[in-house]
Order: sequence, then structure tokens, then C-alpha cells
Amino acid sequence: MMELERLRLPLTVTLSPLAERRSRQADEGLRGFLVKLMLALFFLFTPIQAFAVNPDEVLKDPALEQRARQISAQLRCMVCQNQSIDDSNAELAKDLRVLVRQRLTDGDTDKQVVDYVVSRYGEFVLLNPRLSGKTIILWSMPIGLLIAGIFALVIFVRSRPARRSSEVLSAEEKAKIDELLGR
Repeated sequence: MMELERLRLPLTVTLSPLAERRSRQADEGLRGFLVKLMLALFFLFTPIQAFAVNPDEVLKDPALEQRARQISAQLRCMVCQNQSIDDSNAELAKDLRVLVRQRLTDGDTDKQVVDYVVSRYGEFVLLNPRLSGKTIILWSMPIGLLIAGIFALVIFVRSRPARRSSEVLSAEEKAKIDELLGR
């Protein structure tokens, strides 16, 4: 067996230019087919959720649909918590989207629709809470924390002992230092 391994010679095959070109074309064709196949499989098995709004919910009037989208973007999905009803796939979000569209087709203004939903679900349904007596603390907290931080920094800096400027040594102290250093 050892003798056979020693007898192995490297085998190189040289193709004619025409055969090389055909081989390259076949490789590129196969590669292109595989890329197309992978893309087709990707799109076939990937759920496409470009919009949570179902086609049966969309209003025929583009202006009303735009208003419905703007209102839906302001309302929180009560199931998803941090997602608008326009982006959510939850059943409650779907029901709220249908409700918003129904109220708009009935002739309500945007404010009336939002007020109606808030009256049923409370202020929490708004992604951006309104400025009111209840939410003033929420809105003022970032500014208050910034002011408190600046105030604490000023107190901290002022309470630190001031650095002494280097004092000038007397002649006697200089002589003692020179003596200790052996100068």
C-alpha cells in the first residue's frame, strides 16, 4: 500500500479555452439559478407583514384612509403595550382600527374619534399622553431631573476643598530640605 501512495502523481487537466468558457457559463447559470431558488424559498416561507392593516379594513376614500392611519398611529395597542394599533396584529388592535374607520365614515373629526377611544380605554391608550394635571409630572420629569443633576453637580464642586496654591518655602525650610537631600 505504501508503494502505491508513493507512485501517485499530481493530475492536472487543462481545458481548451472553449471548454473553459462553457464551464464558466454553466457555473454562472447554476449560481444564478440557486440564488433565484433561495430568494423564492425565502419569500415563500417568510411571513410578510408589511402592514398590520388588513386589506378588508382599508377605506375606499384615500383621504379618510390617511386620516385613519394618522389616528391609528397615535393609539396604543392594549395587548402589545408599546406598539400602535396601526402596527399591531392583535385582535383588539384590529377591532380598534375598524372602530376608528367606522367613526370617520360616520363623520366624526379626528379629535372626536380620539376622544371616543380615550373615553372607553383611558389616557393610557394614547402613545403620547396629553398635557394635563395628571400628566404634568410625567412631562416635567426630564427637565426636573436635568435641573436636579446640575444643582447636585454645583453643590458637589463647591463642597470640595479648594486646592491650595503652592506655598513659598521659607529660607529655613529650604535649608532643611537641602540638608535632607544632601545637596
